[in-house]
Amino acid sequence: MSRELAIAHSLAHFDSGAFFKDLSRRVAFRTESQGAGRLDDLQAYLDKELAPSLQALGFVCTQLPNPVAGKGPFLLAERREPDAAFTVLTYGHGDVVRGQDAQWREGLSPWTVVAEGDRWYGRGTADNKGQHSINLAALAQVLELRQGRLGYNVKIILEMGEEAGSPGLAEVISAQRQALAADLFLASDGPRVSAERPTLFLGSRGVYNFALRLKLRDGGHHSGNWGGLLCNPGIRIAHALASLVGPRGEIRVPGLRPAEVPQAVRDALVDIDVGGGPNDPAIDTHWGEPGLTPAERVIGWNTLDVLAYSTGNPEAPVHAIPGEAIAHCHMRYVVGSDVANFERHIRAHLDAHGFEDVGLVASEVRMPATRLDPDDAWVGWCLESMARTTGKRPALLPNLGGSLPNDVFSDTLGLPTLWVPHSYPACSQHAPNEHILVGTTREALAIMAGLFWDLAEQGPQVHQARQAAR
Repeated sequence: MSRELAIAHSLAHFDSGAFFKDLSRRVAFRTESQGAGRLDDLQAYLDKELAPSLQALGFVCTQLPNPVAGKGPFLLAERREPDAAFTVLTYGHGDVVRGQDAQWREGLSPWTVVAEGDRWYGRGTADNKGQHSINLAALAQVLELRQGRLGYNVKIILEMGEEAGSPGLAEVISAQRQALAADLFLASDGPRVSAERPTLFLGSRGVYNFALRLKLRDGGHHSGNWGGLLCNPGIRIAHALASLVGPRGEIRVPGLRPAEVPQAVRDALVDIDVGGGPNDPAIDTHWGEPGLTPAERVIGWNTLDVLAYSTGNPEAPVHAIPGEAIAHCHMRYVVGSDVANFERHIRAHLDAHGFEDVGLVASEVRMPATRLDPDDAWVGWCLESMARTTGKRPALLPNLGGSLPNDVFSDTLGLPTLWVPHSYPACSQHAPNEHILVGTTREALAIMAGLFWDLAEQGPQVHQARQAAR
């Protein structure tokens, strides 16, 4: 038995076509979670696909209904070994966004994996069926070579509603604290920083949604008769927005900004290049917080963006002063932000700048910001393992620029969280023609085989050293 052999077996599994076959079977389940009417498909993915695959690896599987009515179920799986030194928890989601069938390029379907060159197309190939399939395939190869003995326990939670905002996940995690108790969280979702560079991220930015609304009267009024006499709510909201965010995208409300970019975060981002891929949009170098690098702006700082803005009838404008306007906004924010008081800061700022008439409709925090300390012992271990497997220097992101429900693992369960993504920025996730790259996927299998092997060989020592340092 050897690490190299485990990696070779994983690559052989991929090259044989077995992985393609497994992924094709899983993509064929139409597990859309953003609308009604797919509960049977969501359930079938667990009953007919994931549970049998996990049971074949020695997992005991339990299904839990969603506490939120009408939403997809959860699968909990556990593989225990006598005298295990520690426990690893992993995660995935089997649901996908809407297929958008009619918008896919000719010859492609969201529910059939199609291979074209270095791309495998299909809904869920990147998000998240392909990613948890990579991890399970690598684990299976390591288990086979180690004759079923890892030296650590493995627990899995798989949800069927992540693309709908993970309804019920927080409640299930909280209720199942004991069943999900572990020492390390290791999972995969999201993109690498680039297709070529293996990546590790330790958390994610949070999401806070709100809207600015101003209704002054019912209906519109002829601009020739009333222009210059009636306040225009579209103009008022535009100026209110301009008071919150400057012309370069910089946040103008002190309470909405983080205090600083911690030095450990700056150090981790020194060699991170954002964008530049063949299908990436060109970065607007003048946009965002002055004095920060592009990586620091999107990973280490807060942003405030307008998602949608409506006044009058944009599809059929008429010469009338509209009666109301609304701007839907959100913030991506990092650990250390005063999120508990975001609403108060916005309201006070609007009032202080003469916008007492502009209504603030605040929503709950969708996903809190999280970040594992980059100096954590598990981080160094993971980076070394990835580098050893690939011969490349992995990118370390203290947190993802986007958001995912990491808080239930880092905060509710109190776990160090390691995310090793297997997709890339231009994968078209959530859009027509979603795909993964063959070369990146093959390398990801090798990375995960190396990690699962190294957990057996080195994990007990890392776990003990981390416990001693706390």
